[in-house]
Amino acid sequence: MAQAPRLTAAQRSAFLGNPWFASLSRSQREALVGAAELLHLRRGEMLFRQGDPAGAAGSGFYGLAAGTIKSSTLRGDGREAILAVLEPGNWFGEITLIDGAPRTHDATALSAITVLAVPPEAFARLMRDASFANAMARLLAGRVRLLYGLAEDNTLRDLRARVARRLLSLARGDATQAANARPRVVLPQEALAMMLGVTRQTLSAQLNALAAEGVIRLGYRRVDILDFDALAALGR
Repeated sequence: MAQAPRLTAAQRSAFLGNPWFASLSRSQREALVGAAELLHLRRGEMLFRQGDPAGAAGSGFYGLAAGTIKSSTLRGDGREAILAVLEPGNWFGEITLIDGAPRTHDATALSAITVLAVPPEAFARLMRDASFANAMARLLAGRVRLLYGLAEDNTLRDLRARVARRLLSLARGDATQAANARPRVVLPQEALAMMLGVTRQTLSAQLNALAAEGVIRLGYRRVDILDFDALAALGR
């Protein structure tokens, strides 16, 4: 059930830790958060589905305040591809509000999540401000750069390099791409395999090889990066 947005100190800190949100002026940040409703979803619940029309109930521009959510798509045979795993502080869902076309992917809660939902009408009002519209253009430009990078990886790099580059991306928050990388990536190997479009067994062989070389250390649902320089060299 929606309620007035009252963020905890940790949630406010997560948003300010996101490079895009932090780049907004204080008035823009306050207007964006002030226009939102606070939603709570359980693990496994879907925020929206691929193909949902722009005017679907509950549609909006979203800010993830707590928990993790995956952007994914399903093939006809039921095989899933994970496009990104979003962490607290990320904003998403703008494409449908900008072009009016259906949702491009599913958004599913990987844990219990708290989301700020900015309704389409409020988003349209914010977009009338040229400065905010320019900020949205920067957000979209960042997404295009990431997509070009993934397309380049899939076309030009072998699996070993792709694994290294994705681990480095995840260390920076994947969609967040924070300036400072973290030494621990918390993600099940199955999810990482879905991101790379390979089987879990194939990914496991690559990760075990990196671990044997002392580049990473494997743990339960996590990968610790021990040598960032070596991992970056492998991804070139």
